[in-house]
Amino acid sequence: MTSKALLDGGPDDLAGKIVPVTPPGQELKIPHRGGYEHYKVTTRHEDTDQGSATVYRWWERTEVAE
Repeated sequence: MTSKALLDGGPDDLAGKIVPVTPPGQELKIPHRGGYEHYKVTTRHEDTDQGSATVYRWWERTEVAE
């Protein structure tokens, strides 16, 4: 089952974006501009134009090791 996550915080071009989450978990790791943006699940849910989404809060960025 695919759930939806609403991204809270982080880079302006990701904040407020809705992304799929399969399966729902504790962390999202999204590739972005040569690194990864990390989001942790919260207990919040919001209604969006794509249905109900769990809010994931940004907590750190890591760089891709080469």
